[in-house]
Amino acid sequence: MPVLLRVRHRRRLRAEAERRVEEVISWCAALAAEARAGLPPYRALVAAGPAGLGPRASEVLDAARIGDGVPEALRRLAGEPGAEGLGAAAACWRVALDSGSSLADGLDRVADTLRAERDRRADLRAELAGPRTTAVVLAGLPPVGLALGSLMGAAPVDVLLHTAVGRICLAAGCLLEGLGLAWAAAIVRSAERGGAAGAGPALRGGVR
Repeated sequence: MPVLLRVRHRRRLRAEAERRVEEVISWCAALAAEARAGLPPYRALVAAGPAGLGPRASEVLDAARIGDGVPEALRRLAGEPGAEGLGAAAACWRVALDSGSSLADGLDRVADTLRAERDRRADLRAELAGPRTTAVVLAGLPPVGLALGSLMGAAPVDVLLHTAVGRICLAAGCLLEGLGLAWAAAIVRSAERGGAAGAGPALRGGVR
């Protein structure tokens, strides 16, 4: 049960992070549209609204209204899961103010990079679906074998629970089963972390 709860918790966190990524993409696109329409950066940010900035959106909007501290506020929000793209948006903002380059073009590149990363993660999950399914099937084989043995009258459960050799085999089987599942989960997590590790360089490249 604790394992299932942890799995559900991780899935919920991942879903929330993915939803936040979509919100950040939409916010970057909305801010770029306002900037391209001719509004100054601070007014464009206020016009784009809080959608995509999360529950701490007021920090960014307040900074925009007073005309100072927007990059710092965006970087603080970028520390939240799924909001990493706001760090790249902060860099775009700083570059636009310091050099006079187009804020809209920079934000468009950030949004495009975030979309590409989102699609890459989706492809990675699709590729990992096979190994996950294989692990689940292999984990289910021992109970199926016990059920078949019982139907054939071999009484494998009695042997495992009421004989010394059976208890040794049961303990060894449970240990190996747990190690196998842990190994499969570690492989999947390693692949997912490897896919996520490419997001940082890609985002940094998107603001150039």
